[in-house]
Amino acid sequence: MTGSIEAGTSQTHGNTHILHFLVRLPGPMDTVWPALATAEGLSGWLAPAEVLEPRLGGAVVLRGLGTGRVSAWDVDRIAEYTVEDGGRIRFHLEREGAGASVLRFTHEFQGEGETEQSWRARFERLIEITGRR
Repeated sequence: MTGSIEAGTSQTHGNTHILHFLVRLPGPMDTVWPALATAEGLSGWLAPAEVLEPRLGGAVVLRGLGTGRVSAWDVDRIAEYTVEDGGRIRFHLEREGAGASVLRFTHEFQGEGETEQSWRARFERLIEITGRR
């Protein structure tokens, strides 16, 4: 299976912006999870993770996105990071058949933030990385 990024949606409520994406990944959940939930994995496609304590309430520092906490954590399924300047970044991973995964992604932020195009570029890198494992 090759990966794909399905049409993203964008919502605005006052000063709050919410981006949603559905990303189909060519790797099974156990090989995709480390790309979403480890410092090494995030550094490979999202941003250098200077700190990542992989547990609910753990510290996280994502260069260029901000400093904050792990605000949701369900091992192998959900990793959510809430950072000062970057808002809330949520990865919800689901199985798709025997050898693929689906990522339901949400980015909620105030004011100016990451664009849909910048997330698409990141997801292209994620698809490439997870397809090689």
